[in-house]
Amino acid sequence: MSRETSAYADTALPHGSRRAALATAAVFALNGTVIAAWISRLPATRDRLDADPRTIGLTLLTLGLGSLVAMPFVGRLAHRWSSRPVVIVTSIVSGIGLVAAALAPGVVTTGIALFVMGTCYGSWDVAMNIQGSYVDRRAGRDYMPRYHACWSVGAILGGAFGALAAGAGIALGVHFTVAALVAVTLTIVIVLREYIDDREPDEVVVASEDDAEPGVRRARLLTRRIVLIGVITLCATLLEGSASDWITLFLTDDRDQTQTAAALGYTVFATAMALSRFGGTPVIARLGRGTAIRIAGVLAGLGVAAALALPAMPGIILGIAFWGIGTALVFPAAMSAGGEQPGRAADAIAAVSTIGYGGFLIGPPLIGLLAQQIGIGHALWILPVLAVGIVVLAPVVAPPKPGV
Repeated sequence: MSRETSAYADTALPHGSRRAALATAAVFALNGTVIAAWISRLPATRDRLDADPRTIGLTLLTLGLGSLVAMPFVGRLAHRWSSRPVVIVTSIVSGIGLVAAALAPGVVTTGIALFVMGTCYGSWDVAMNIQGSYVDRRAGRDYMPRYHACWSVGAILGGAFGALAAGAGIALGVHFTVAALVAVTLTIVIVLREYIDDREPDEVVVASEDDAEPGVRRARLLTRRIVLIGVITLCATLLEGSASDWITLFLTDDRDQTQTAAALGYTVFATAMALSRFGGTPVIARLGRGTAIRIAGVLAGLGVAAALALPAMPGIILGIAFWGIGTALVFPAAMSAGGEQPGRAADAIAAVSTIGYGGFLIGPPLIGLLAQQIGIGHALWILPVLAVGIVVLAPVVAPPKPGV
């Protein structure tokens, strides 16, 4: 047993925590199916809009911008009303936005639909992480990696359904409507039946030395620990986002591999991430969160370096696998760590998530700008530096000691 024990273990709910954890995992999976539906039909969307790559890129940017605009406010909403109504409302609007993106007549209207979808999809993501963090703290376990593994499984299932829909020639509007109805309906049923009220009281403090009576004041949000958790999250999302966007192009352009081999490379990365997250809970329980993330950072750095430096495909694939294994645990661990902010758990998770999504948004374009000047293979060497950052900052995700 690790010495890094949770400060909330004494409030464990052995009878209800397992059902709540399973419900949380299911909502993560359903969230993954929604975005996978959109991603899986990007070629059909491009053809429908008759858009060039630059236009498609700018259109996709609206999805991320929408998320960044809304995510910082989710903590306040969940603190006031709990994550239950936030997940319900944002999942519904996300589904409507997905369908609207399939029916919008032009590039501009599609961008508007994606912006609306992004504001609610990102908010849905933050809210379900708030519930997951609360369940974990009440249960005294780190299930967060498994929640994110279930998101990956949902994305795989959503992508497979999208591939089948594309192969069968099913129209975008029909496909997206079915995907949205199934995902949103199941989410609402699960949330109404199984979600726990995760509102937490404000921290009670003396407002000033002149106060005769103690007052209630919300604990400070942007503490040094929360800022550093945000930084380690940014490192992880830059590593993950760069892999998602550039592995296939690296393999085809720098290593002269076929598109089939390049697709295999990304599949290895995604599979390694999912497996790592499913195994993350017992690893963290045994080693402690801080130690586990330090090891994860080392594995990610060595994996990226191997993938970039080794000339033969077997070595590259092995490096990509370690890249995924190491990267996978950092974001879930950061969500758990953010949720341990006294009196501001929901706000802290929203802040950390926003910083993390910023990495997904700005990282790949930055790599692209570098790649245009020095080539993809050379530009990606910035990633091992980010892995070193994870190793150095790993202690900040360890649970705070009781009374600290």
